[in-house]
Amino acid sequence: MSEPLALSLGQQFELERMNRAIEATADPQTLQGIAKQLLQAWHSQKAATQWVMRQQLGAPTQVSPSLGSPWGQEA
Repeated sequence: MSEPLALSLGQQFELERMNRAIEATADPQTLQGIAKQLLQAWHSQKAATQWVMRQQLGAPTQVSPSLGSPWGQEA
């Protein structure tokens, strides 16, 4: 069985940096902008993961439930 995913040290620092930026932001419009950036990044990562899976499997793959929306619905 494969090893569970773990964030690299650099990823952990980036996550902490983003968490601090969110915590320090009181302006709703700025928070909205951050949320949109994070949503774009999440979907880009999801697409990249699916592309890698297709390359490794040599066939088109469907979106697995584990890669779906964190809110339980596809957008």
